[in-house]
Amino acid sequence: MTTPALHALRHAFPDRHLTLLTSAAGAALAPFLADVDDVIRYDAPWAHIRPPRTHPADLAMRVLLEERHFDAAAIFTGYSQNSLPAATFCYLAGIPRRLARCRENPYALLNDWVRETDSGESMQHEVQRHLTLVSAIGAVTNETRMRMQLRDLDRRTLAAILLRRKIRLDRPYIVVHPGASAEWLRYPAERFGEAAAQLVRATHMNVLVTGTAREAPLVRTLIRAAGPSVQPFIRDLTDAFELGAFAALIERATVVVSNNGGPVHVASALGTPVVDLHALGNQQHGPWQTPNRVLFNDVEGPWRYRTAFAPRHHASSKAIPSVEVAEATLDLIKETDYPTRLAQTRTDEAETHTERGSLGHS
Repeated sequence: MTTPALHALRHAFPDRHLTLLTSAAGAALAPFLADVDDVIRYDAPWAHIRPPRTHPADLAMRVLLEERHFDAAAIFTGYSQNSLPAATFCYLAGIPRRLARCRENPYALLNDWVRETDSGESMQHEVQRHLTLVSAIGAVTNETRMRMQLRDLDRRTLAAILLRRKIRLDRPYIVVHPGASAEWLRYPAERFGEAAAQLVRATHMNVLVTGTAREAPLVRTLIRAAGPSVQPFIRDLTDAFELGAFAALIERATVVVSNNGGPVHVASALGTPVVDLHALGNQQHGPWQTPNRVLFNDVEGPWRYRTAFAPRHHASSKAIPSVEVAEATLDLIKETDYPTRLAQTRTDEAETHTERGSLGHS
């Protein structure tokens, strides 16, 4: 969700060297970001739970930043995050200009201060939030889509993985991702399975189910719930991909059906239609500039993103019938011109996706 703002910085200051300081998860994305020149991985203490007594790593990172002699730092935060720890860190590293959004600017810690205006009742989408931040220093662009640049290697790797599993790449498919970072954010796996069965019957497409190794039980529950009659068309791709091949899978999907999270953002970056089962009462982190349907139940109270409301919301999310998920997906497929969109990803089809031999019934 930061990539449009990074592109705005690159567009406004093309002669500048742009380094991304980010977590391990962010660093994994760096090879796919054409606007980034370099990446520094840093698991900051204010961003993740770390073991105690690890401050020497922070002191070493401060020295590294000081030695790199950066001219400026743009600090990106979500609504619920405080930019002052990162701003203080950049100050101690001797970075002379510091841009961030904050409700206050103690002791002029920020040279370029954008006052926080979002509230629990009214929030910008996080992409727009970041674009507004960098626009304060004149970094603007008309290309405001999320950005992720895949490599031919990623597409060839995807083709090889699907070939080994006897899944035909030339056959349209739907990607379903039932996992999420927290249990309360997940639409029930059984409902995912019911929706997947309805989609197979209505479209005769394969449904490719993705997830991490720890999400394997969710995927198995989904496939059982779909029922034996459609199981040959519902394929388990648990822990099958690195990030590049996973993104290539998303790129070619007819539609992605997912809990709100990483797959939704990858789909947005690649222009793939997405059905987002959103577990929050706001759309700050929803799909961005891609065909979509968002299905969510609101959570009472102004602090809708807080985990204090998790149990209540998870109970109400079960009220979304699986038939609504299936209908939203079918409606989105009809709305989007899938054959034309797929053709745009096949500029080097003969070289990128060479398939040999029989691929079976799937």
